[in-house]
Amino acid sequence: MLTVDFDRLGLKAGDLILDMGAGAGRHAFEVYRRGAHIVALDYSLADLKDVSGLFAAMADANEAPEGTSWATVNGDGTRLPFGDNTFDHIICSEVMEHIPDDTAAANELARVLKPGGTLAVTVPTFLPERICWALSDEYHAPHVPGGHIRIFTEAELKNRFITAGLVPVGSHHAHALHSPYWWLKCAVGPTNDTNPMVQAYLKLLTWDIMKAPKLTRWSEKVLNPVLGKSYVLYCDKPVEVASR
Repeated sequence: MLTVDFDRLGLKAGDLILDMGAGAGRHAFEVYRRGAHIVALDYSLADLKDVSGLFAAMADANEAPEGTSWATVNGDGTRLPFGDNTFDHIICSEVMEHIPDDTAAANELARVLKPGGTLAVTVPTFLPERICWALSDEYHAPHVPGGHIRIFTEAELKNRFITAGLVPVGSHHAHALHSPYWWLKCAVGPTNDTNPMVQAYLKLLTWDIMKAPKLTRWSEKVLNPVLGKSYVLYCDKPVEVASR
């Protein structure tokens, strides 16, 4: 399930992409399939081990164009271990809401992005996220170690990256059908995966992801502006004007 629109990101074969906070690797794997070189960075060594294993399996199965490279890096989003202007494009999906010093993270993402490159950053949308917080303390920090520590408004997220020197160029919402699922989970307990209603809704979401029927695709497109679980912001790094 992808949250970022790769066409809006401007991804092309041969580009060098950073997936900052790659997690289980859902965006990183798609980058690799499309023939762009990918660096998947995460703070969790356990997640990176699983991601590395799947990358290796994809390479063995020739699921990416010949010559496409991948790498996994253990690192901190507020101190990225890369030089200035390294990456053609960057993905940062569902990460900023976890980082205590989100200003430092925004500055680092801007630093390692090449001039002319695009950053796609996603966070939980304000209203659906606010409902989750209201329904259950177990959903967020400090009750959940490493959980969500803030709820962004669209303006706040844009300002983080404007201050870091990037220019917002577009946005959209995604995954409206997932918002009721998380409200339901929060209502019965975020860790209660055996609840019959939770299991039934999860089956619906799994079917929707696998089959992508026109009815649910159309329904989600209509509902996304209001109920989309994720807010996706695209920012460009300006090309410096050469001195005369």
